[in-house]
Amino acid sequence: MLIQCTKKLLDKLNIEPAQRREEDPLFCWHANLITINRRKVVAFVNDKNRYVIVLYGLKAKDFPRLGSLFINALREVLSSECIKDEIAEKYISCAGDIIYTKTKDRSLVAKMRAACDVVYMVDDGSFPPFAAQKFLSLHSSRCLWKNEQGEYVYPHIKMYEDLKAMFGGDIFGCRAAVLKLDLDLEKQKAWRRIIIPLTYSFYDLHKVIQKAFYWMDYHLHEFIIYDDTIYQFLSPDKRYLITHPLYHREGIKPLLTLYCDEEDDYGLREEGYLPPFDDVGFRYVKEAGLSEYIPKYRKFRYRYDFGDNWEIYIDVEEIIEDYDKNYPLCIDGEGNAPPEDVGGKWGYEDFLKIINDEEHQEHNDMLAWAKYQGYGDFSIEEVNKRIKRPFYLW
Repeated sequence: MLIQCTKKLLDKLNIEPAQRREEDPLFCWHANLITINRRKVVAFVNDKNRYVIVLYGLKAKDFPRLGSLFINALREVLSSECIKDEIAEKYISCAGDIIYTKTKDRSLVAKMRAACDVVYMVDDGSFPPFAAQKFLSLHSSRCLWKNEQGEYVYPHIKMYEDLKAMFGGDIFGCRAAVLKLDLDLEKQKAWRRIIIPLTYSFYDLHKVIQKAFYWMDYHLHEFIIYDDTIYQFLSPDKRYLITHPLYHREGIKPLLTLYCDEEDDYGLREEGYLPPFDDVGFRYVKEAGLSEYIPKYRKFRYRYDFGDNWEIYIDVEEIIEDYDKNYPLCIDGEGNAPPEDVGGKWGYEDFLKIINDEEHQEHNDMLAWAKYQGYGDFSIEEVNKRIKRPFYLW
């Protein structure tokens, strides 16, 4: 495997580059050392398809083992793409040992620098270093670029095609979970049943939920994890605790809260949003993978918009051992979800009365507002159209 380094990176590695040689461009990468948010970052760009692998937050001690860090990051990112482990290992094996050389030509260097600009662009500073690495790799590989034929293509799609052409057969395969998402409403029903790869994070699940319920991700969110194998249902004299914002509707005590980066720890504790229990932890939602908690735990709660306070109860219904897709899929559902900023459960009931009464003086205005807020009838086809968009392009 050829890693063709800029002079800046070669100087940092403090090595003498090998003689340049011809290799299959699928096994060749250009690499550059850049700085983002005062952190050292190395961006690797594939010569053939412009797929990007990012090493983020490197320390001086990391550069002597840059090759092994790159291989590990490549494995992790391909796994996140739901590419079969055996396909990833075949690629790494066929690529051979890493050889560092100088950059090849101006055209490839220009593509590499353009990819580095994309990495700069997509980094919003909200991810911890170990989570940012995977996010930046996946997101940077999903920005359109123009190939030699003048066509605009996605690097991740080209990588899929290249791997399939080289190794044949189906390249996708991963564990997945069937989740039932039940939105807690006053009188209406709104639920979805989805299949989601366990290579996804809870942040990705948040994005899927937003699309499945036609929301726009305007507000704060969090997940609450329950361990019903440890915390039994509350005794009658403790039932009043169910009203605490973190208890499950079945009376199960929370195990862990996953919070989004916009939440302020102290402010939310004072408001009662973060757990007051000494034995209940909390963690950053962008660093928590689904496979860390599923199928070990099978009950979750998703809270969105702490003003309207929408709550979705999540049940893990089934584990699929060999899911052959690399995107989520909605397989069932019922009912419309309330539009953003409607005013909670009671506001939604008032909203429905108005839009269902053509004689109401606010009927037309409310319909126009609802359309602007993305409100619409539930459709499996529409949900799948939304959640099958290229991963991370939300």
